[in-house]
Amino acid sequence: MALVVKLHPDDLPKKAESLDSKSFKKKVYDIENKDVKFLGDKPAIVDFYSTWCGPCKMLSPIFDKLSDKYEGKVDFYKVNIDDELDLAVAFNVMSVPNLLFIPMESEAKLLPGAPSESQLEQLIDENLLKENK
Repeated sequence: MALVVKLHPDDLPKKAESLDSKSFKKKVYDIENKDVKFLGDKPAIVDFYSTWCGPCKMLSPIFDKLSDKYEGKVDFYKVNIDDELDLAVAFNVMSVPNLLFIPMESEAKLLPGAPSESQLEQLIDENLLKENK
């Protein structure tokens, strides 16, 4: 006998938004423009990942959980480098996972690896929210 639980979509955790090149250029950076500047209205973090990557699979639920926790404070995006190679090249992503931290006032930082949940929270607080305090 199986137990089936039905949840309303509002009760499910939010997920980071997946971006293709077109939506990335509208929401994050227009990489084709000479004057590249951040387009968001709040700090953002971009997870460059691949579906075949083991550490990426471990990071994904953590990333989604934190996107729910930091909703309204930080935008969370995912970019599949296999589908969006132009974005990986533009940001010099040589391995996955690779996280791009984009604060509002200072320069973006690309950090390779799959941090634990507590490490990622610390990175978000230090790299994205520190400026807003």
